[in-house]
Amino acid sequence: MAEKVTPHFHNEPGVPVIHVGAKEFMCIGAKPPFDHPHIFLDMGREDEIVCSYCSTLYKYEPSLKPNEARPAECMWEVDVEPETP
Repeated sequence: MAEKVTPHFHNEPGVPVIHVGAKEFMCIGAKPPFDHPHIFLDMGREDEIVCSYCSTLYKYEPSLKPNEARPAECMWEVDVEPETP
């Protein structure tokens, strides 16, 4: 079974805008342990959205892959544990 992991982004650097390659993703605010609740954001038909917790502005950039961000350091790698039989 294929795993689909929702991209997670953070604004630890404090940049005014994060460009992302996905319209559906999770915002975590800052890196753990200073993260806010991981909130699911869905841009729908729009090309930008603001996180209601940290006020980070995310803009959709179709040239980026779904799990990419600009600046690149705003992508947070989620540890996914393999299923045990």
